[in-house]
Amino acid sequence: MSRNQEKQRTDVHARVTDRIVADLQKGVRPWVQPWSVARASRPVTRPLRHNGEPYSGMNVLLLWAEAMSHGFSSPTWMTYRQASELGGQVRKGERGSLVVYAGQFTRTEVDDRGDEVEKGIPFLKTYSVFNVEQIEDLPDGYYDKPTLVVDPVKRIEHAERFFANTGAVIRHGGPQAFYSPVSDHIQMPPRAAFRDAASYVAVLAHEQVHWTAKADRVGRDLSQYAKNKCERAMEELIAEVGSALVCADLGIVPELEPRPDHAAYVASWLTFLGNDTRAIFRAAAQAQRAVNFLHGLQPRSDMTREAA
Repeated sequence: MSRNQEKQRTDVHARVTDRIVADLQKGVRPWVQPWSVARASRPVTRPLRHNGEPYSGMNVLLLWAEAMSHGFSSPTWMTYRQASELGGQVRKGERGSLVVYAGQFTRTEVDDRGDEVEKGIPFLKTYSVFNVEQIEDLPDGYYDKPTLVVDPVKRIEHAERFFANTGAVIRHGGPQAFYSPVSDHIQMPPRAAFRDAASYVAVLAHEQVHWTAKADRVGRDLSQYAKNKCERAMEELIAEVGSALVCADLGIVPELEPRPDHAAYVASWLTFLGNDTRAIFRAAAQAQRAVNFLHGLQPRSDMTREAA
């Protein structure tokens, strides 16, 4: 990789991290922002591409934050070229929103023994997308608001089936929610302790993401969780982002109050995000991997949407 390419990668990581840090400094967790517009007429969802495919990982956080910042209610985004191919035109003066693409190309190199080997070289590039509310003359379907509203009770029932299908041992009792790696079980407070059923689902989703860490599941090392503040903060960040993704996939809108430990976690997040501009990318990728694993445990007939 050339020095210029490495600089571009560093600039992208720094730009994105600066955005996340700025929100955290305001006391806002960017991955929770979308829930504050939950009373809008559209169902909660991940950001969607022009073809209806959901975005994944880091781009979900970036586009949720952009939607909140600009007041967009539509979940659909597309490039300038995609809009043009659909007959649309981005309105004059509109600015695009940043999304990232991580890929890899192969390069032939000569190893120490003189043999030619193929080496994978990762790369990261950015491009701009526009929300459909910034674009005129698209086909009517892009502007139509969905009329089908799934009954809240049915959404909660679907969420209950989703967690049951994972096979995780879930126990209830006591004042705390946590996952115990030693006994491999999730402990939840009684349901009555939560403001509403959606908040219960959000917290359970958080703990289910922790549950995926076991070696024969996704395989994240939790051995330093209790000893290292940065390791603990990273794992909590993965679980926070993962919970938001699961809730979006299930159509759940939790009215979550900050947990007592959130202030400490925010302080830790600010510290290691400030010291490592790649940390939020790793956290988002790990969260996506955990959520994909949970989706993979669902019977085909019971899945409303595959996680992208």
